[in-house]
Amino acid sequence: MTALTGGSLIRRGKEVYENLPLPFPVVAAIVLDLLLARLRPVPLPGPRALHRTAGAGLLLAGVGLNIWALAERRHRTTGAFALERPEDLVTTGPYTITRHPMYIGWWLIQLGAGTLAGSSWVLATLPAELLVEHRAVLDEEATLAELFGRAYLEYSDSVPRYLGSPFRAQSPFDSNS
Repeated sequence: MTALTGGSLIRRGKEVYENLPLPFPVVAAIVLDLLLARLRPVPLPGPRALHRTAGAGLLLAGVGLNIWALAERRHRTTGAFALERPEDLVTTGPYTITRHPMYIGWWLIQLGAGTLAGSSWVLATLPAELLVEHRAVLDEEATLAELFGRAYLEYSDSVPRYLGSPFRAQSPFDSNS
């Protein structure tokens, strides 16, 4: 049995991370939430039981949404599954509600974890994270428009980028919706 060296442990961690649909800003925000809660606790108002219940519900909703989105993506893959290289435009399942269900799922997980911990810090870090990740979302949408052309443009016209009614007025975040 060989011991893992620092370099091989980092390399192994990088391999695992690269196969997860977990954006770096989510990881950074969750770590920052935990650090801030530990160094400078700012508890959420209200009873702890409410925090636990709401946090667990949000966390489970986020996990469920991510699993559902991954399953829909996997159904559209014929060979080895590569999340960053879609073979087909997925417009079923959670993709009928939002064009980015996995981002929404991770945001729910972060909000749920912060609420479960009873920390107000998540209320500061989550909006900052959303602003950072919005740029990545726009880049992904440009790539999808290149890959799938008119089909993606029609899809983006009928399904909201994040959440809301597909029959809504154009959002200030929707530059190409």
